[in-house]
Amino acid sequence: MINTATLDEAIHQKLLISFPGPQVSAELRSYLLRRPVAGVTLFRHLNVENPRQIRALTAALQGVAREAGQPPLLIGADQEGGQLMALGEGPTPFPGNMALGAAGSEDLACRAGAALGRELAAMGLNVDYAPVCDLTTNPRNPAVGTRAFGEDPHLVGRLAAAMVKGIQSEGVAATAKHFPGLGDTQTDPHYDTPVVLRDRASIFASELPPFLAAIQAGAQLVMTAHLAMPALDGDKALPATLSSGILKGLLRGEIGFDGVVVSDAMNMRAIRQGAGLAIDAIAAVAAGVDLLLLTSEPGILEGVSDGLLQAAQRGLLAGDELLASAQRVLKLRRRLASTVQPPLEVVGCAEHLALAGEIAARSLTLVRDRAGLLPLRLPAGAKIAVVVPVPQDLTPADTSSLVKPALAQALRRFHPAVDEYSVPINPTVEDVVALTERTRQYDLVIVGTINANEHPGQAALVRTLIDNRVPILAVALRTPYDLQAYPDAPAYLCTYSLLSPAMDALAQALWGQLPFQGRLPVSLPL
Repeated sequence: MINTATLDEAIHQKLLISFPGPQVSAELRSYLLRRPVAGVTLFRHLNVENPRQIRALTAALQGVAREAGQPPLLIGADQEGGQLMALGEGPTPFPGNMALGAAGSEDLACRAGAALGRELAAMGLNVDYAPVCDLTTNPRNPAVGTRAFGEDPHLVGRLAAAMVKGIQSEGVAATAKHFPGLGDTQTDPHYDTPVVLRDRASIFASELPPFLAAIQAGAQLVMTAHLAMPALDGDKALPATLSSGILKGLLRGEIGFDGVVVSDAMNMRAIRQGAGLAIDAIAAVAAGVDLLLLTSEPGILEGVSDGLLQAAQRGLLAGDELLASAQRVLKLRRRLASTVQPPLEVVGCAEHLALAGEIAARSLTLVRDRAGLLPLRLPAGAKIAVVVPVPQDLTPADTSSLVKPALAQALRRFHPAVDEYSVPINPTVEDVVALTERTRQYDLVIVGTINANEHPGQAALVRTLIDNRVPILAVALRTPYDLQAYPDAPAYLCTYSLLSPAMDALAQALWGQLPFQGRLPVSLPL
């Protein structure tokens, strides 16, 4: 017989909790002393001020774990690079996975992973919810975008494996996500359950190879996707997080993964919320999830832990499976206890900034230059207008709204007469007319776009500027699919990122100081 105390301990090993505030509150400390949870997740909007504060916070959390006689907590975050930077502005602004896909270099991916891992370790984190192993196969996918390396499963697999090796070389556990593949969807699981109606052979040929490569490279965690793939689940429409066929049958059985399975955030609408969340948490554990990534909404933690305990007491969850799962989690916690913490000075250091610049430079992609504008050779008195949308978070897994693109600033290092115009993410007709009139006085217009294929106002703006008879360069600052929204653009470039290393590299390339080396990691009708 498994007694209640043992069951209670095993169940709390399945909980990754989150909390509000940049410090360990008295309430949180009391809870951690009473409940042996597996770990915590840090979120930018809840916990992050700067690297020094993060390091103090993680040290305090681990101090409470030691006081409770527990092995080190798992402390994780979505520090992917690019459009999802969970730990604020202090860490190095790496351009992200799609930039690495355009560069096509396993060496760069491994070095980027090592730098991410080193900075996480310096701040006291030991789990990175990265790399994304999803493909970018649907231009209208709202959840993946530049978080993916590209559309080719072999390229994505090679780069994902390299990044896993890099992250884990610094004693930080990598997480292959989102299994079995979130790329071919048009629904954001934050709001509803995506369903992929592809056959099993197609899924095995495309979606799964990157995960296989990451697992073979030693990824210590796999994160589940809140999407349904009926072909893998006996024609059911359950999110993979709740599917025994996908997790126990495919991931554990056929693939042979013996590490820790962590859910994606359990507050997404693909998972039942409110009273139904405890039921879905039980279903996830029964399906094979080791760790439930819980968020900080009031009452969630108690509801889930109480529900799991009651389900175990009633025989709805197998006691031996709960204990085996707890052992997997404890094994990971003890393994990560040997991680050596680097000095905080590695966070955002010159070496890492140079690496971010190298990735940005090698990813820059010149798709077309029909007008022969490049490299720029402008007279000293020529005037340049730079038009850039104000970034927004296009999905909750996005921190772009906190970025102010510095393209105009980067261009001024090469040409002094640069004026900057910011437009809404989806400009109105009035915005388009007004800006078109203002830019007629310029000798060159450089217009950046952010997912213009989803924002018709941006597409209208670019098309109108093309007709304005002023030379124009269109730059996709996020996904390359923007060209589909304005296919007549005479000159078109991709940066895959609007962070400062990408803007600096673009300015250098426009003036011929860097070659355009990147290759499109997705297909475009050219």
